[in-house]
Amino acid sequence: MNHLFDALFPAGRDLSKTCVTRPGGSIIDYAAIIEGSARYARALVQLRVGTGDRVAVQVDKSLEALLLYLACVRAGAVFLPLNTAYTSHEVGYFLRDAEPALFVGRPEAHEELAPVASSAGVQAIETLGRSGDGTLPSLMRNDGGIWQDVPRGADDLAAILYTSGTTGRSKGAMLTHENLRSNAAVLVETWRWTSEDILIHALPIFHAHGLFVASNVTLMAGAAMIFLPKFEPAEVLRWMPQATAMMGVPTFYTRLLAEDRLDRDVASRMRVFISGSAPLLAETHEAFKDRTGHAILERYGMTETSMNTSNPYDGARLPGSVGLPLKGTSVRVAEPETGEILGTNEIGVIELKGPNVFKGYWQMPEKTASEFRADGWFITGDLGKIDEAGYVWILGRAKDLVISGGYNVYPKEVEEELDLLDGVAESAVIGIPHPDFGEAVVAVVVPERGRTVAETELIAALRQKIAAYKLPKRVVVVEELPRNTMAKVQKNLLREDLQHLFAS
Repeated sequence: MNHLFDALFPAGRDLSKTCVTRPGGSIIDYAAIIEGSARYARALVQLRVGTGDRVAVQVDKSLEALLLYLACVRAGAVFLPLNTAYTSHEVGYFLRDAEPALFVGRPEAHEELAPVASSAGVQAIETLGRSGDGTLPSLMRNDGGIWQDVPRGADDLAAILYTSGTTGRSKGAMLTHENLRSNAAVLVETWRWTSEDILIHALPIFHAHGLFVASNVTLMAGAAMIFLPKFEPAEVLRWMPQATAMMGVPTFYTRLLAEDRLDRDVASRMRVFISGSAPLLAETHEAFKDRTGHAILERYGMTETSMNTSNPYDGARLPGSVGLPLKGTSVRVAEPETGEILGTNEIGVIELKGPNVFKGYWQMPEKTASEFRADGWFITGDLGKIDEAGYVWILGRAKDLVISGGYNVYPKEVEEELDLLDGVAESAVIGIPHPDFGEAVVAVVVPERGRTVAETELIAALRQKIAAYKLPKRVVVVEELPRNTMAKVQKNLLREDLQHLFAS
């Protein structure tokens, strides 16, 4: 038995059913997905990839890349996807750390990355292009041979995903077959996924959101997906009348709102819009509901745990909240330093327990131990609270907490008030070293298009809304906030840029 693959492709499924529709309109059924992943699995064996070996992959999104992921699962290997934006220097670190048996890169980057992989000790180096070209596909034989999946159990590794590394060394989160299986199963149930669903898949697949949420949920339900190479608003709107669901990051929804074509008619067949990977502004939630009639379903997940909470499919979807704990996942809030369990609406660090929680960090036992409480709860590093109805609210990262003059300032509280001010499109609040206060609250603000905002006026407006110790000492106006590929604001970059703001 192959624990994850057997769950994604259960016996008795109608294999003639459409699984993937490509942008050009070509259709791939479930039989072709199973056969194609078997061919890739045979190629892995030919390259001497053994049980438990890591396969590092930095390629463009394609059906073939998805088949390679499934092939790794079937061959008993550990899939290690790498962000396509990583530089050769960053790739070198991951390869040295993970020690993969195989590295698969883009054909156009082969000349640059092959020496990097070789110097990291990788024995097999192949390429895979976005059109299914490259050296890896050329190894596959369409000989019709029978492939036998490598047996894998619930606790065996299926994947390693590296955290973004915004502070310190990037860590490889080890995800087991059961981590991925259990999370996909509960999401199918929570979001009412069925074989009749058609997902607009416009997310990258080097990340948990696009690979383990969007892809695994669709496959487990026997549903179909429109597999777009990237998010383009016009292309998404072209396919929307044929789809029932979409998963995205907040940027997807703000960009769709900028399109005149987005209305109730184009979204009339859609069943659910889901958002995650970064906070969704309440204004975006309300604007999208006004335009389409759909309340975006926001949820909360992490690289280490996949999904943890979700606003309900049936019931109140509260703007700004990430919803209720998923079935089987326990959520609590604790005092960050002491671990004391906090009560309703008290702010602290969010902690988790459940079958979705990862096995630990690759080759970092001490770091792994430090991220868990003595009773086995995982310390997420996210600050938040749980309200009277059980809804979870995320207020930022613990490392983003600003301690100014001995007072704790939670950036999310200040950002929410800033974003409501006239002329402000969005904001990010950070702590900057200050000679008197230790840290000073600084707001970085993006004005609405065509508007100007003044620092003194914004601070004066905030003075009526929040305590004096929470007031920004400075407001810096910028054209846009720095974001990573999953649309999360990179506050570490803002802190680096502004670290000397109070030096004089």
